[in-house]
Amino acid sequence: MTAWFDPLKAAQVAHYFCDKAGGELNVVKLVKLIYLADRVHMKKYGFPILNDRLVSMPHGPVNSLTYNYIGGNLRSAAWADYIADKADHKVARTAKRSEEELDALSAAELKSLKSIWKKFGQMDPWELRDWTHDHCPEWEDPQGSSSGIPHARVLKFLKVDDATHFADEIENERTVDELFASFTE
Repeated sequence: MTAWFDPLKAAQVAHYFCDKAGGELNVVKLVKLIYLADRVHMKKYGFPILNDRLVSMPHGPVNSLTYNYIGGNLRSAAWADYIADKADHKVARTAKRSEEELDALSAAELKSLKSIWKKFGQMDPWELRDWTHDHCPEWEDPQGSSSGIPHARVLKFLKVDDATHFADEIENERTVDELFASFTE
């Protein structure tokens, strides 16, 4: 796994949205909510909530590593503490937790999650997918496959001042995390 990605934080984000939906969510809807939360956080702060790889997939933009945890392709104890295995195209939280127990998330990050739930929580998965196709210009139809979405492209379309600077900072943080991880192995 990559040193710069935190499965615990991703699990807490997924837990937050599942909890808001009453305990479980359709996979497509959850993936879109997570992507949009990262996007709104980048617009406001220049950085995503999850330091994830962003990709274009046929159903819209996706946080790639988080999607792989949701789908069961990646596993961790931290993820399993918060999110149950996918069943019937749905993901569920393992147990109800308060926002204070989602301690990997900052107050600003929780605020971004709340704003996304307020705006999109009532949409069904396919409305949300269509919304991302129409309103996330960084997404490009990968023609049945997937293709990377650089953070710089998202920041540019969000019209973030100093988008190149923030994109460079995201990459620099990843490099530093990888270096530190190589010293602890």
